[in-house]
Amino acid sequence: MSIRGFEGRVIGRDDDDYDDARAVWNAAIDRKPAVIARCSSAADVAAAVRHARERDLTVTLRGGGHNVAGTAVCDDGLVIDLSAMRAVDVDPQSRTVRVEAGALWAGVDERTQAHGLATTGGVVSHTGVAGLTLGGGIGWLMRKHGLTIDNLLAVDAVTANGELLRASADEHPDLFWQLRGGGGRSVAVTAFTYRLHPLGPEVLAGPVLWALEDAPEVLRHYRDWTLTAPREVGTVVNLRQAPPLPAVPAELRGRRVCIITMVHNGPVEAGAAALAPLRGYGSPLLDAVAPRPYRQLQSMLDPTVPHGWHYYWKSAEVERLEDAMIDAMIEHSSGISARSYSVTFHLGGAITDVDPDATAYAGRGARHNLNINGIWTTEEEANHDAGQRETAWTRAYHEAVRPWLTGVYVNFLDRDDTRDAAYPEATRQRLEQVRRHYDPDGVLARA
Repeated sequence: MSIRGFEGRVIGRDDDDYDDARAVWNAAIDRKPAVIARCSSAADVAAAVRHARERDLTVTLRGGGHNVAGTAVCDDGLVIDLSAMRAVDVDPQSRTVRVEAGALWAGVDERTQAHGLATTGGVVSHTGVAGLTLGGGIGWLMRKHGLTIDNLLAVDAVTANGELLRASADEHPDLFWQLRGGGGRSVAVTAFTYRLHPLGPEVLAGPVLWALEDAPEVLRHYRDWTLTAPREVGTVVNLRQAPPLPAVPAELRGRRVCIITMVHNGPVEAGAAALAPLRGYGSPLLDAVAPRPYRQLQSMLDPTVPHGWHYYWKSAEVERLEDAMIDAMIEHSSGISARSYSVTFHLGGAITDVDPDATAYAGRGARHNLNINGIWTTEEEANHDAGQRETAWTRAYHEAVRPWLTGVYVNFLDRDDTRDAAYPEATRQRLEQVRRHYDPDGVLARA
């Protein structure tokens, strides 16, 4: 198959690398598109969009391919694959960076940290820039510098008619509002421009582990501590079996633990004082907090979520970690498998500085974001029906915390969730209004 005006690579079902090209991060996704258009430029994206429009093809957009629901690929349609478009151009004088939509956060951090700069990215380095940004963007720096979208200055995109445009606060502001948390779906984004902040190269960061039996008291202390923690502090709570990571001694691996990974994105000396009340609480099994490169922190969790495993997620935003909710979290973490876990992000801080109506992101009032991850391998699925077991565990855990749920994060929705759950009615109506204006025929509706 050929695409008029397309200079990238067209991959079809008969090509030797078709299966590799359609594979995404979550191996539980097994969709078979008719054609994959691997783009080399915005002009290629425009040609692919026009091709899909002329032939009435279902379209999906692939950046990093990291979305758990597998939204990057479709059955029988056209995948507009941006994964070869990974340029990262830093302007240290203006403290900005322009990033093509196929880039991963590892590439962004490498280039920006070379100048002692950073912006809020994900907590896994092989996450795609595009998907994380369009959904809002939570990461280690968000309490100090806001979400990824709060640092977004402009977006380059291709419309459903195959035309190029730029969206910012001054150009197409309605579209710019939608692209900050609304998940795309109106245009095909080809590049992002972000504001950067001085950071590193070293930050005080790392995990502290407690026995799961101590978690009730640890998490109550943590909850109260987060109420006054400085904005420079970012934390993520894991309830799981201790993973086989270099920082975890062999005798602790496989033990059920409460892990709080923390960072202070400021001077190391100030970080030591800020983190001391949390690090020193109770009887930690391990304290691996130390000065380390920010890029090392960004990739620390990578081995726990590699490409090629199977994933099933549920999400819950909450205003407070109530005692009963903490108890439910621990109860449902006591019998988990070696890979599955829950992760809780501490929100607030700079996230709440932005008017809730200024962007499409709907979670600014939440204080914590809980993400429940059922995980298994292809071999486990074939031999032990692990997928059914881990999915059931994830759903039961989510049901147990449902009484405290105030919302969900669109980037954490899985294939059996609906996008509507991530937005209040007024936001949904506004998102649809923007979509109809820029894509009235629904060419990119699945993007």
